[in-house]
Amino acid sequence: MKGKADIIKVKPPKDFRKLSHRLLHLANRGLLRIDFLREISNVLMDFSDCDEVELRVEEGSKYYLCRVSGGNVNSFSFEVVPSILADEGGTTDLAGNITDIERLCQDIIIERVDSSLLNYTEYGSFWTDDVSKYSLDAGAGIKSLAIFPIRLNRENMGLLLLKSLQSNFFLEEEIEWYEDVVKIIGIAINQRRTQVMLRERVKELTCLYGIAKITASPDLSLDKILQDIVELLPPGWLYPEAAQGRIIYDGKTYLTPGFCEGCHRQSADIIINDDKCGFVEVIYKEEKPELDEGPFLKEERSLLNAIARELGLIIERKAVSEERERLREQLRHADRLATIGQLAAGVAHELNEPLGNILGFAQLSLKCEGVPKLVSKDLQKIVDSSLHAREIIKKLLVFARQTPSRMVSIELNSVVEECLDLLSSRLVKEGIELRLSLVSDMPNMTADPSQINQVIVNLVVNSMQAMPDGGVLVIKTSTDGDFAYLIVEDTGSGIEADILKQIFIPFFTTKDVDQGTGLGLAVVHGIVTSHGGSVRVESEIGRGSRFEIQLPLVNKR
Repeated sequence: MKGKADIIKVKPPKDFRKLSHRLLHLANRGLLRIDFLREISNVLMDFSDCDEVELRVEEGSKYYLCRVSGGNVNSFSFEVVPSILADEGGTTDLAGNITDIERLCQDIIIERVDSSLLNYTEYGSFWTDDVSKYSLDAGAGIKSLAIFPIRLNRENMGLLLLKSLQSNFFLEEEIEWYEDVVKIIGIAINQRRTQVMLRERVKELTCLYGIAKITASPDLSLDKILQDIVELLPPGWLYPEAAQGRIIYDGKTYLTPGFCEGCHRQSADIIINDDKCGFVEVIYKEEKPELDEGPFLKEERSLLNAIARELGLIIERKAVSEERERLREQLRHADRLATIGQLAAGVAHELNEPLGNILGFAQLSLKCEGVPKLVSKDLQKIVDSSLHAREIIKKLLVFARQTPSRMVSIELNSVVEECLDLLSSRLVKEGIELRLSLVSDMPNMTADPSQINQVIVNLVVNSMQAMPDGGVLVIKTSTDGDFAYLIVEDTGSGIEADILKQIFIPFFTTKDVDQGTGLGLAVVHGIVTSHGGSVRVESEIGRGSRFEIQLPLVNKR
């Protein structure tokens, strides 16, 4: 077989310049690594007329190896293999099975060659027109071989291997030109990497800017914030069409539309106060080529970690904001109750004396002989209304804490049973099933028995009014050693969320004018807080309400 020198002339320098321009043009397109290496390999195959072109590029601990063979650009293959260089600049022996040609590649990369020897150039390249002279197995039927080092940077190197089935395929003049070409390849690889890094940085900043815009809206709930953020994730990744996002926090899951489980995932923990409370992840729903971290870029790892940190800060700030608002509302509520209490106390004292006179004179008039029946009936209405007004004043005084407390040692279960003895017949009459669960070892507590009685009666009556068609009333007591707990649950109509915030405000009621005064729960709140306790309410429309009273076993007023 004739050698190349016997068939064609050496390629002119202008062809090599055109080749260099094509390579640089490819670099400026910012292609993905695999697409870029495929294009370069195909261009080199087409230009060199070789039977096989092999391009090896090292980045970090990974070695990207691509090959085009048989003179067919469609035969491109790509794989990721361990770097042939060790961390300290030595060589990886690959379990002692390294071939002679692999060892030659190692020597060229680490510049362990003697350029004065035949077949080595000053640039450190190796070429031969007959591999059998060196016992090199470069592949089936390969006779001519040229290996060129590609210097990318101080940490990373690459190699270009040109192979031919013909002997004497390479000319010395072309070897020098190819050495200039591999310099351009090195520049092109670095340029492509810079283009991709810039593009990924733009995507990263766009994603983070989008998150900042979302969190800048003060009226958004945490659920809305997390859902909006998870939908920003896919465009920030290399393959947005295949990317899906998922955030899991506090038992809730937030997904991108059309989410489905995939084959590759990249995740980062959401940390709040050094505790893991959830995670954010990006999932590819289809196979993608190997990159830095599976099919993900190292820049994407940095972005995901930044998003996880930002999510932690967002959740923490939201919790602080909600707690601040809760405390502010609690303070407003306490201030409002204090103001109403002062007003109620003043009004009650001012009304007590004239009301007593009205009641007394009406009762005396009823006792007079000869009072007409119609007048007697009107006087009785005055007495009944006055007694009702006096009860309201008593409740006002209790709410305003103007009634002196009689603090004694009491047993909560006994007070509960006494109250239920009075109310049991009414419960049966209204078709309400009572379920009682009183803890057996309830210790005594210091409290005003009449006021605790008032609390229980008001809560039970409130539950009865919420179940006009009957239902179930559950009353429980328990203790944790420091506090006694009274729980009253019903299966009534429930309380709407906006109303739930107002139920302890005096005179607030949802009942008709002649159905209630709006003081029952306000009195409960006043008595419980005066005993150093607290009231907690849970309610759901259509399912009922639950009132939990917490009272200290040792009163610390």
